[in-house]
Order: sequence, then structure tokens, then C-alpha cells
Amino acid sequence: MKNIYLFIFLLLLIACGGGDKGETATVSQAEGKLILDATHGGNGYAWGRANCDSCHALGVIHASLDNIRSIVKTKGYATCTGCHGRNGTNESEPRRCGVCHNDTDLPQSPPLQGQHAHGFAVGKVAALGDAQCLVCHDASNMDGRFDNNQDLTRFPDARQVFTAYNNVSDFCLRCHNRDHQQVGFEIVDDSLTAVDDEFHLINKHGYQDGSGERSYAGLRTGYTYQSVVDCTDCHSMHATNNIRLIIDRSDKGVKRLDAVIRNNPYTVQTPDGDFAQLCVLCHQMEAIIDDGDLDTGNGLSGVHQTSGDCRTCHSHGEAVQAGL
Repeated sequence: MKNIYLFIFLLLLIACGGGDKGETATVSQAEGKLILDATHGGNGYAWGRANCDSCHALGVIHASLDNIRSIVKTKGYATCTGCHGRNGTNESEPRRCGVCHNDTDLPQSPPLQGQHAHGFAVGKVAALGDAQCLVCHDASNMDGRFDNNQDLTRFPDARQVFTAYNNVSDFCLRCHNRDHQQVGFEIVDDSLTAVDDEFHLINKHGYQDGSGERSYAGLRTGYTYQSVVDCTDCHSMHATNNIRLIIDRSDKGVKRLDAVIRNNPYTVQTPDGDFAQLCVLCHQMEAIIDDGDLDTGNGLSGVHQTSGDCRTCHSHGEAVQAGL
């Protein structure tokens, strides 16, 4: 009887493509492909099946992937669709992201602490759900290394061509523009549709280089006045306690910043348009003037006004007059 059960198991394994050869034929993290397609099972025998356990034993799934093995083993097959898609089951098996990406299991992938997140509804205060995650990350290979063109959903550009992203901001601007927004994600708020113009023409830390002159030109290690600063250096898509999605901690943005500062982390509070704690993350005077040696309230100094809206005088990276 025992041999019969073993024989049946081997037949299932072959039919489903559950062995290493069948699985790697359709899934490869190294090749940046985790989403299952109609070839799943080697010859498609496993495509459309809702029960992953008919082929894959929980005791051996991802045994070589230490970073997710314990989560998968504990939470079981509920984790499968988040990484591998619905396997042709349409809506019967929804893709789940939060089952792994939460404050307990993967608290830094990404940080999710905060009441504001990019939920595709202006003014709405709510944590991200699985559906929101998948809009931007429909086919990530989840290898622990963020790649703009692997880990972000591909949207068409102004010519309706699916061109590669040069940086994270290229991705953001596929929606935040006036004349080529994405179907289903149309934006009506003028301040949000103007982002593309500001980034390319006015320079919200975009493509117009600053001069880097004058005593206030100092920048912390990692940034230069020729740097194209990603939108996500200052805006947290996943969670923040600040409105306008401004990061509330240095480790949620400022990716070029020296790791000693970025990973401290330093807090950022922006009450009533007070951006001093945000600006001081990257800006540090070379020649101290005014109150440049005073703490802005988060442990850092280097800007001459330790509170208030810096944009009253500084045009947020504008090329002329050293930002004045």
C-alpha cells in the first residue's frame, strides 16, 4: 500500500511539473520571472489549478530561500498568489501582498508605519490594500534588489510606447501629467497633473541643473546639484504620518544619502508647511550663516531657517539664482 501511495505521488509530481525541472521552466527569480503562465507544470498541466497543495508540499516549498521560507511555512498556501499570480484561476484566487508585506513579517520591505499612503484617492486616509500594491508592482521578482524596470508595472509614455524607466520619477510621471494619463487612473487635481511640467521645466529637483554656487550650496554626501532626485526621495508611497506623502523618517526616502544618516533614522515632521526637517536631510551649509548651526528639531543642522516653509524663498531646486 505504501508503494502505491508513493507511485501516485510521483505521477502527480510529473503531471504538475512539481519537480525542479518543471518549476524552473516557468518560474525563475534569477531571470526576473515569478508570475505563472499557461506553461505552468512544464506542459501546462498545472495551469488553472486553485489548489497549490495538489503538487507542492508545504514542507519543502522554498527550502533554499531563507528570507521567505519561515513566512511561507507559517502562513501556508495563502502566500502563493502574491508572488506567483492567480495561475489562471481568474478572480477565484485573489493576489495577496499584505499577507507577507506587513509590520510583522517584512517590516522594512517596505516600511509601512504611517496613516497616509498612495491609495489613488485624493484626501483618503487609509492603509494600502492588496489591490493598490498590484497597480504599481504587478510582476516584481522580489529578489531584494529594487530595479525600476523589473519591479515597477510598465505603463506607456506620451507616445503610448512602453519605454523603459530611466528612474523612479519616470514611472511617477506616466500618471502625473496633463495629457497622457493612464486609463483608469485619471487625475483631476491641478497640483498633481502639473508634476510632469514642474519636473522637466521648473525643476522640482528634476532635469534643470542648479548652479551649486553661493555659501548656501552645501549638500550632504551622496547628492550634487546635478543629481536628478527621484520623487520617492521625498514622498513615501507606502506609509507616512505626513500629508502630501512627505516622508516622516529618513529611511523612507533620500536614497542617495549617506547610510549613516539615512538609516539612523532621522524623523521628519512637516506641520503647517514647515519643511525644515525635510530639507536638512540633504542640505547642509558649507559656510555657516544665520542659524545654520541650530538643530531643526530632528537632530540635524545646516539650514539657515530652522522652521517654516523653505519654498517661500527657495524655488525647490530651480536652476537660477542658486535656488533663490
